[in-house]
Amino acid sequence: MAIQTATELRHKSCQPCEGGVPELSADEARRQLAELDGWELSDDGKRIRRKFKMKDFMAAIELFNDIARTAEDEGHHPDLHLKDYRKATVELTTHAVGGLTENDFILAAKIDALPARLKE
Repeated sequence: MAIQTATELRHKSCQPCEGGVPELSADEARRQLAELDGWELSDDGKRIRRKFKMKDFMAAIELFNDIARTAEDEGHHPDLHLKDYRKATVELTTHAVGGLTENDFILAAKIDALPARLKE
């Protein structure tokens, strides 16, 4: 995968994936992550995640709802975690290939563009 800016990724759409698509290497994922704000690669190189500290519980739920709508539109669904009522974590992987694909970075860029009421 060629490295793309966040803007380029946001203008793309996730492609249906039923497997058979090669997963990105950890090095490819690291290079692409440099174009995204706040995302990190899991130790095994199979997921990317971003943590948000939201203003309050309802701000976290609003973010999750916005992410859910975006994910549904893209047909690519993240794992969402809420801890301590306002600490939101989003994890992306392409389950059908057991690792990362371009779809994960497209959705990450779209999530970054969503409004979020973060704790100041």
